[in-house]
Amino acid sequence: MNDVDLTQLVALAAALGWASGMRLYLVVFLTGLAGHLGWVDLPGGLHMLQQPALLWTSGVLVAVEFLADKVPLVDSAWDAVQTFVRIPAGAALAGAVFAGSGVDGASWTAIAALAGGTLAATAHAAKASTRAAVNTSPEPFSNIGLSLLGDVSVPALLWLAWEHPVWLFVVLGVGAFVALVLLVLTLRFVGVVWRRLRGRAAAGA
Repeated sequence: MNDVDLTQLVALAAALGWASGMRLYLVVFLTGLAGHLGWVDLPGGLHMLQQPALLWTSGVLVAVEFLADKVPLVDSAWDAVQTFVRIPAGAALAGAVFAGSGVDGASWTAIAALAGGTLAATAHAAKASTRAAVNTSPEPFSNIGLSLLGDVSVPALLWLAWEHPVWLFVVLGVGAFVALVLLVLTLRFVGVVWRRLRGRAAAGA
């Protein structure tokens, strides 16, 4: 790679994997746009993201996802569908960072794909479960606030991966811990709601 060391490649793969679990189309669009405009020198495996057709397609999908993610219940339905898209795409994007990089390509590509898929799955699960729990609240502001936080976090993660890769690892470590805590709390919340619903159903029987 041109002036890109192993640390930065790993950071980029990790950022692409994690961010894909939250906003896949925004990841594809911003990464491709940055390469197309010459802001960054993308690894060879990511050059396809620079193609105008893919930029236009991902740009349209960014707009669709931006709107869908702001509407309670619609966002959860969107997340359910995206379960089958974000995780494999996150794995593919992370693996593509090392494709043709010359850094023991096959081994690192496989490792990055596995790690990227895992990061995408973790981020997606935390996002989807948290938003589903928030949707039980009648007010829309917390939902929109969380959605906007997700919108902002993607470019921030990509920027960190390029400019401060070590800090990217720190942020992802904290993010993974928070995601696991949110998953546990959400599961407990769902359990409480389910028991209450069963109790009411039993009382009304």
